[in-house]
Amino acid sequence: MSLHSSVRSNTQALFQRIEEAFDAPFGGANNPLRHLGAMGLYLLWIVVGTGLYLYTVLDISITGVYDSIGYQSRELWYFGGILRSLHRYASDAFVLVMVLHLIREWAYGRYYGFRFYSWITGVPLIWLVYASGIGGYWIVWDQLAQFSATATTELLDWLPIFSEPAARNFLAPDSINDRFFTMLVFIHIGIPLLLILGLWAHVHRISLVDYLPSRQLMLGTMGVLILLALVKPALSDAPANLALAPAELHLDWFILFIHPLTDISSPAIVWTLLFAVTILLTILPFLPHPKPEPVALVGAANCSGCSRCHVDCPYAAITMEPHPHRPDFKIAVVDPDLCASCGICAGSCPSSTPFRRQEQLLTGIDMPQQTVNDLRQHLEDALTRLEGRSRIVIFGCDRGADAKALAAPDTAVISLMCTGILPPSFVEYALRGGADGVMLTGCRSGGCDFRLGDRWTAERMTGQREPRLRSKVPLARLQLVSASRNDGKVLAAALQEFRTRIETQAISDDPLPPYFRRTSHHA
Repeated sequence: MSLHSSVRSNTQALFQRIEEAFDAPFGGANNPLRHLGAMGLYLLWIVVGTGLYLYTVLDISITGVYDSIGYQSRELWYFGGILRSLHRYASDAFVLVMVLHLIREWAYGRYYGFRFYSWITGVPLIWLVYASGIGGYWIVWDQLAQFSATATTELLDWLPIFSEPAARNFLAPDSINDRFFTMLVFIHIGIPLLLILGLWAHVHRISLVDYLPSRQLMLGTMGVLILLALVKPALSDAPANLALAPAELHLDWFILFIHPLTDISSPAIVWTLLFAVTILLTILPFLPHPKPEPVALVGAANCSGCSRCHVDCPYAAITMEPHPHRPDFKIAVVDPDLCASCGICAGSCPSSTPFRRQEQLLTGIDMPQQTVNDLRQHLEDALTRLEGRSRIVIFGCDRGADAKALAAPDTAVISLMCTGILPPSFVEYALRGGADGVMLTGCRSGGCDFRLGDRWTAERMTGQREPRLRSKVPLARLQLVSASRNDGKVLAAALQEFRTRIETQAISDDPLPPYFRRTSHHA
């Protein structure tokens, strides 16, 4: 294993442990670490909303800019001051979330293959975020703004961009005029607009994007930001004076860390580091990676053009186009560059039912590495070997807890590339074929490697999404379990509880309907 792979693997394991620890108090739906992208977008809207208000009250003159911002913090602290503090703390939180999101996606290996585009379009956004953040501090025009403006222009002077050193503009009191602040405001508004456009490009190849986190998470985040605004409001330092060197400064380490870094090193070292990190992030997708899995294949003869696979695909890899042999119908078309090889589309196809009377089960869309026909054959073979008082079939997820460790004479385990590949009709098929219960285990909520596998599975099994598990199937015979790779004990305990429940009087009082009495599994 290479050093890069080893470091990434260890970082991934650390992230998993932290995420699972956060699941305890927050739950998967409200765990901020599982929804960093949505959290970032939410924080960005807070920054934009509060920034628009601050722009409306800003006096963009060299004599009025400092006082107009200070007035909001001192005289209108209960409104303008809170909004200013929200603007500051939401900006810091956005940077923190962005960095965590970057590290998490790298740690989980989500930067190559079908995720290449999202990764590459995300790299320039880092520069836009910091450019906007640093420029925002200049608008206040206090001593921190003076320090940042001088330090930034000195850093830029190292590059062969300007014919004259830009830092000279901050050496004399009369070198700054009103047009300087007009330009700053224009830049501080323009860059975020580019950022929003870049974010659209970053996610537009992803279906059903979480543009906002859960309501509870939004309210909790806003509550924390407001509490910070009240306890430690964002205030200006002393007004800038180009005739004097800035004295005491209150540095924002989330955004302005680059200035101390320049002080302890040099502009050459800082630019080398910045360009090196950017180049490294850019070339990561081009480094050697595991061979991609085969993509989904469409069977034209069995595709009805129902569009379920198109709707359920997490990465917009499926489009509906005119059928080559039936002009009045549509057919699914898979883009191999976008396909995640997750199999969720096969689980959504109405032709992916094991009850079809075909020796070789052919479906509208299928995965070559784990076809629906293979799943049926594996299930039938497992059912013939099951024995014991309570016979249970477990459909496990390759990326979740290791269900294979639970295999026993009375427990058959079939591992899936993603739980989303399993059509609900397989649950009914297993019960009709001799199983007393079926357990489906997938990733924790918000932790699916393919984003929507656990969600679609749960909705299909509970009748909220097509294809639905038929209402005549007794739900007491079905158990859904969310378990990550570190949840082996949790899965084992859930299996024991499920088995006990099946064997209790509560279940025996509601036995399997005659339709589900053990019959030949070729019914």
